Amino acid sequence: MGDSYFRHHLQHLLETAGITIDGKEPWDIAVHDNRFYRRVLTEGHLGVGESYMDGWWDSPALDEFFYRVLRAGLEQKVSGLPRILNALAGKLFNHQGIHRSLKVGKTHYDIGNDLYRLMLDRRMIYSCGYWHNAETLDDAQENKLRLIFRKLQLKAGMKVLDIGCGWGGAARFAAEEYGAEVTGITISKEQAHWAEDHCKELAVNIRLEDYRKVSGRYDRIYSIGMFEHVGYKNYRRFFQTVRHLLQPDGLFLLHTIGSNRSDTNTDPWTTRYIFPNSMLPSAKQIAAAAEGLMILEDWHSFGHDYFHTLKAWYENVENNSEYIEKHYGRRFMRMWRYYLLSSAGSFRGRHVQLWQILFSPKGIEGSWAVPR
Repeated sequence: MGDSYFRHHLQHLLETAGITIDGKEPWDIAVHDNRFYRRVLTEGHLGVGESYMDGWWDSPALDEFFYRVLRAGLEQKVSGLPRILNALAGKLFNHQGIHRSLKVGKTHYDIGNDLYRLMLDRRMIYSCGYWHNAETLDDAQENKLRLIFRKLQLKAGMKVLDIGCGWGGAARFAAEEYGAEVTGITISKEQAHWAEDHCKELAVNIRLEDYRKVSGRYDRIYSIGMFEHVGYKNYRRFFQTVRHLLQPDGLFLLHTIGSNRSDTNTDPWTTRYIFPNSMLPSAKQIAAAAEGLMILEDWHSFGHDYFHTLKAWYENVENNSEYIEKHYGRRFMRMWRYYLLSSAGSFRGRHVQLWQILFSPKGIEGSWAVPR
C-alpha cells in the first residue's frame, strides 16, 4: 500500500471528527512530511506524538484537535495491534514494582526544577487545581489544598502522611495553615531536595522513599497525583499499606486522574516520553482495591478543572519558550507542548477524569456534609 492509501484513509477518519488536513480552522492540521500518514495508521498514538516531535505536522490548537479526535472515538479506529500488544505486556509484567519505582522520578520529576518553577504556581503544585471561584492558577491550587484539608477535617497536631509529596507545597500548606505534623515521601531526588529546603523551618519531614517502605501511624493520609504511578497489579497493596498506616479513626483522601475503562497498561507515547510505567486507574479498579479495607465516604469528580489547569501550565511554558528551547532543546519543547495540550484536549473531551475520593477505615459516624 502506498502513501496515497494511508493519506486517503486518515483524511476520511479525521473528517468524521470535523478536522481537515491543510484546513483553515484552528483545530485543523498541516502536514509537512508525507510519511506522517503511514506512521499514524500503523503506530497509533506513539506515531502521532513522535511525528509531532519530529516536526512532521502542526496544528494551531492542539488541544482542540485532540478534543475532536477523542470525542469522535478515533483512537479506537487506529492501529489496533499495538494497543493489543501494549495491554498484553501490562498483564504479563509488573511495570510498577518496587525496583522500578524510581524510574519515573529520574525521567520526569528530576529533569529540572527550573522548568517546573516556570510552569507551575508559586507553591509548585503539580496536579489539578480546583477552579471554583478561582481566577488564577495560584488561586485554583490553594482552593484545591483547602478543599482536601476540609474533607480530611484536618486539625492542629494531627500526624499526616503525604504520599507523593512532590515539591512539598501541600505538606508546607498543611503545616503552616493547619498546624499539622507532616511526613512527605517522594521518589524524586530533586523534589526531595527542594521540599526539604522550603519546609525546613516547619513540622515537615521529607523522605526519599517508596510508599511500600513507610512505617508509623498517621491520623490523616492523602495522596495527590501519585496513584497514577502505582499500577493495577499494586492497587490492592497500596490500599493495604494505607490501611495499615492509618489510625482506626483516621481519614484518607485519594486525588487521582482516572480512566473511563479498566486498562492493564498505559499509553505508549506517554510511558516512553513523559511518565514511564504510569497507568490510569478506573473507578472499578479503585473500588475493588479498597473493598474490605476502607469505607468509601465520597467520590468527587471535576475533570474539566484539569483542562483549565493544563492550559494555565501551557501558557506559562509558552511565555518561557525561548528559555526552555535554549536549555532543553527544540524537540523537547515540542514534546512538552504536545504533552500539555493533548492532555488538555483529553480532559475537555472527558476521555479521562479527575477524582477526589475520601475513605475511612470504619465509616464516619453521624451526619456530615462533604465540602465542595
